[in-house]
Amino acid sequence: MNKRLIPTATLATALLLAATGADAAADVAHILWKDLRPAAQAVAEDASLPMIAAKLPDHGETLSLNLQDKTIQLAGYALPVDRDGDLVYQFLLVPWTGACSHMPTPPPNQIVLVTPAHPYEMKEAYEPVAITGVLQPGLEKSQLFILDGVSIIQSGYTLRKAEVASVDTVPDAVTLPVNSPWSFLNKKKN
Repeated sequence: MNKRLIPTATLATALLLAATGADAAADVAHILWKDLRPAAQAVAEDASLPMIAAKLPDHGETLSLNLQDKTIQLAGYALPVDRDGDLVYQFLLVPWTGACSHMPTPPPNQIVLVTPAHPYEMKEAYEPVAITGVLQPGLEKSQLFILDGVSIIQSGYTLRKAEVASVDTVPDAVTLPVNSPWSFLNKKKN
């Protein structure tokens, strides 16, 4: 009789976990980059140069607190901070390619410091990815090693134990105009 109870208990546990997972997936807020800055903050006026911290009165340090402790999903471009070969242990998620290394740094409220739940295999810098996890606002500095030295980047949000998935496109990515000196950074569509 005990042997019959074990499969029933296992089935009940599996059903409970599946139901919990479905509820958790329903609670994920799919956000865009504009959701990370206060509604009153101006957007980029000059399309040839995306919004940069130096042009903002608060230097982009005003954060959106209405997403604190909420599970979100956001797509952007991953720039490795801590890596070993192709495995990335921490990265900056930014809204356009070239941000922080080839172009001026976005405001802190447009940068998310991401620590994946598991090392993420990344083929190239600025790979388009979607991150899912609990967002925490708070200014944090990271060292970014680039070809000509070290740069200190301030992010406005952190997302630890993030689920990371490769995506084809970033819905609200800034695409640089063809006449921009940085247009070579635009991701090519396959």
